[in-house]
Amino acid sequence: MKIPIYQVDAFTVTPFKGNPAAVCILEKPRSDEWMQNVAAEMNLSETAFLTPQGDDYQLRWFTPQTEVDLCGHATLSAAHILFEFGFYEPDETIRFNTKSGLITATSKKGTIELDMPRRQPVAIPVNEAIQAVFGPEVIGAADYEGKLLIVELPNGEAVRNIEAEPKVIMQLPYFDLAITSAGEGKYDFTSRFFSPRSGINEDPVTGMAHCSLGPYWEAKLDKTEFLAYQASSRGGEVWVKTTPQRVFIGGKALTILSAELLRQGE
Repeated sequence: MKIPIYQVDAFTVTPFKGNPAAVCILEKPRSDEWMQNVAAEMNLSETAFLTPQGDDYQLRWFTPQTEVDLCGHATLSAAHILFEFGFYEPDETIRFNTKSGLITATSKKGTIELDMPRRQPVAIPVNEAIQAVFGPEVIGAADYEGKLLIVELPNGEAVRNIEAEPKVIMQLPYFDLAITSAGEGKYDFTSRFFSPRSGINEDPVTGMAHCSLGPYWEAKLDKTEFLAYQASSRGGEVWVKTTPQRVFIGGKALTILSAELLRQGE
């Protein structure tokens, strides 16, 4: 049995920009080991695995090294494939059952909107450990459940110019790191995202991070709708809307590659 697999560039309208993810559509469940092996073979920041579950899909995400409990760009990529190849009509809602609960996806004029959990960060003092990595120009910091550290820098130039060494980042007691600043021009805020502990030294565009960055900037800018830019070398735009319980993440995507797994290893 051949298994279809796709590569999608998420949060972009330009090929080879945004964040690439693989999307693997299964007819039946496969083992965790098998999915991890496929993700390592694809060697992208995330591979999404879709398995039918009643009228919905079970959705799981794997980096080349580990499974994660939430991923935005691979979810956007999975929804894009399901819409583009006719699994759903453009006016239908896709329901994904995930380790972070139910996530839904809708399509509006080519933009996919994801209904994702709100991950509320809490402001923390800028301590010596943070300053040792980012210097004295840090103007704010926040923590999401000891997993994600948000560091605010004074401007977009500072965000773009950070040279974040994985070994240095891993000295901080966090799994993930987002650096951010108020935006420039049409953008409300700018960010970059790092997760060397999960095998991702820098992620090009990170939907999951915006589940916390949206609430962070909601408090600072006193607004609930944002156009954000993730300033990696590939770059990408993310639409963000916050509500008291959820964060809506929007973006566009392009299918780059369509293939089949011919040898499956089990």
